[in-house]
Amino acid sequence: MDTHTNKYFTDRQNGFESSARSYPRKFPVALTKAKGSWVEDADGKRYLDFLCGAGTLALGHNDDEVNNAMIDLISSGAPLHTLDLTTPVKDRFVETIFSTLPEKLRSNAKIQFCSPSGTDATDAAIKLCKTATGRGTVMAFSGGYHGMGHGALALTGNHNAKNRVQNLMPGVQFMPYPYSYRCPFGLGGEDGVKAASAYFERMLKDPESGVTRPAAVILEAIQGEGGVIPAPASFLQTVRRVTEELSIPLILDEIQCGMGRSGNIWAFEESGIVPDVILMSKAIGGSQPMSVVVYREELDKWTAGAHAGTFRGNQLAMAAGTVVLNRVSKQSFLDDVRRKGNIIKDAMLKLKDSVSIIGDVRGRGLMLGIEFIDPNGNKDIMGNPEPSGEIAAEIQRRCFEKGLIMEKGGRNGSVMRCLCALTVSDSEIATMLDIFSSATMEIDREITGR
Repeated sequence: MDTHTNKYFTDRQNGFESSARSYPRKFPVALTKAKGSWVEDADGKRYLDFLCGAGTLALGHNDDEVNNAMIDLISSGAPLHTLDLTTPVKDRFVETIFSTLPEKLRSNAKIQFCSPSGTDATDAAIKLCKTATGRGTVMAFSGGYHGMGHGALALTGNHNAKNRVQNLMPGVQFMPYPYSYRCPFGLGGEDGVKAASAYFERMLKDPESGVTRPAAVILEAIQGEGGVIPAPASFLQTVRRVTEELSIPLILDEIQCGMGRSGNIWAFEESGIVPDVILMSKAIGGSQPMSVVVYREELDKWTAGAHAGTFRGNQLAMAAGTVVLNRVSKQSFLDDVRRKGNIIKDAMLKLKDSVSIIGDVRGRGLMLGIEFIDPNGNKDIMGNPEPSGEIAAEIQRRCFEKGLIMEKGGRNGSVMRCLCALTVSDSEIATMLDIFSSATMEIDREITGR
């Protein structure tokens, strides 16, 4: 057998890797090279990567400046692993993170370095808020995704990840999240946003609601895994006002929607609010594992060793992450993210008008979602056709065959998501649009017979 082919490596992977593996089931390749927005497999085929480590690679694969920062650190003889001991590299990294924060938070911010994944940041933030408030429950939102650990998973909306795992963290109260296309109140538009806002406020302020004051409220300014659903500014403003009035710490999960992806350095900035706690991971480590929690100093009631993580001293991630932060926080860079996002969104809206299988196009910047529907299926309470994970999966498969890697998400896996490198070029966007449109129109013709 040829030992340099996709089949050789994927057969071996199937033999020794756990059944929990997910991406190899959709993309059965062995990657051998990567640069910018492109990857190459063991058979020599190139793919345009619009997944980029689920948004981790903000500057794409093997960015020269990022790689050189890591090479320079290795060559310098500096320590690469320091637990929570400080170093000049760490000091620069923290200073750079703080420079991106709203002034109201920057002036009294604290930072906790966690174990490498976003899940660890979520669990750390919940421990922090429970410790600071002395309260034990947490309020989350339908459609939210905050990680796969026992605490983080308890705060996550998706049932598939939770149904077989019993005794997750107790004391989680879910609230409806404004989702105009499939409004939980059957209203949609501004009326739906007002209903979600009023419901949130009433449940926390009504002495007969049955919902006790939580230790924290956690949400994403743009839900990612839930289907790329941006929270309207007025909703976030209500959540912030109510939590401030009731002295409830507000946690904004910016693990996927932050680091410039929305066209703002942090997605919550669009609404003008300032949270008490921010979760950061994915792109914050410049392609290397890293997660941190940034929070108001008043919440810092921990004692020594109250939270830890062996790999919280990843110096390569700090050196690489500093480069990424400096690049993505420039206004010209953010303006270009918005410009490129608008190119894709406008093209997807035009495609939606020409086919029957796209129900909604939404998002901000280069965090976009295209929701696929079954035009011949049942309709929901809003009168919209039900989401179709089957059609989205076929779109994903055909895009992959044509050389484009994209991930799904949302209800029933019906939403194709744009998580490309923020440095993607206009010509690469054109290639993506050609492939995606071709796959979509092919399937639409097969379904409609037109």
